[in-house]
Amino acid sequence: MSLLAELVFVKGHGTANDFILYNNEKSSIHISPTQVEALCDRRSGLGADGVIGAVRTKNIDLPGIDHGNATWFMDHQNADGSYAEMCGNGARVFARYLVANGLETEKEFTISTRGGVRAVQVHPDLTVSIEMGQAFAASPQAPTPTQRIHLATGEVFDSVGVFFPNPHAVCWVDEAQLSQLILCEIPAVEPLDAFPEGMNVEFAAITAPGEVRMRVFERGVGETQSCGTGACAVAWAARRSQKIHENQFVWKVSVPGGELFVSENSETGDFTLRGAAELVARGRVLI
Repeated sequence: MSLLAELVFVKGHGTANDFILYNNEKSSIHISPTQVEALCDRRSGLGADGVIGAVRTKNIDLPGIDHGNATWFMDHQNADGSYAEMCGNGARVFARYLVANGLETEKEFTISTRGGVRAVQVHPDLTVSIEMGQAFAASPQAPTPTQRIHLATGEVFDSVGVFFPNPHAVCWVDEAQLSQLILCEIPAVEPLDAFPEGMNVEFAAITAPGEVRMRVFERGVGETQSCGTGACAVAWAARRSQKIHENQFVWKVSVPGGELFVSENSETGDFTLRGAAELVARGRVLI
């Protein structure tokens, strides 16, 4: 883009997992990873965990991606400029953005993502539900721990790998330990080839039947206040962690930024994520 080009944006968040959104319906705006990093910087930029462009599906053709009947493609980049298969919180904020700006006139519709087409619903209380599809275990033995996660502080945790469709490593910890973890550097995984594309690492504690607390280190971002696909990964792992939870199909997932609600269809194994989706500002930024 040219020097001092302006980008019209809206800032939004889902349980404090925040995003910069912009209308790119003709797919004519191209934001480089360097520009994404600059926009997401919390001191010298606007500050965000990611950037989302709204592109009309008829104007973008990506290898291996079938847009189905979706009108809009969610072009999501992490704060470091990398691309993710899916972002549950970002998808809910994206849906709210489309409705609030008149780009979608119905409250139930589908959106296209790099992780597939997803059905969304904007509720009267302005929370948003999104169909998250099914989980895919990283190992046929799951939920038996299959990887070990190493923190920079020297702590080591067993983890369960699951794709949603982003890669996740879920580590169970005591509730008291959860708040003490220092998640300031990228966790390392053993074996090294367990997640060749990188992974999100969730640290979670079951606090009551159907309730779990979670913190997350997201690839391409760092520790975030919330992660939608991570909440689904934790709920999936929680139901399978102990026999006493095997009939628990609805979970409240408490994250630093608020609460998310995850439900699993007992017949199909499909997951639904519901939570707040807030739009907080609009403006123009130089890029």
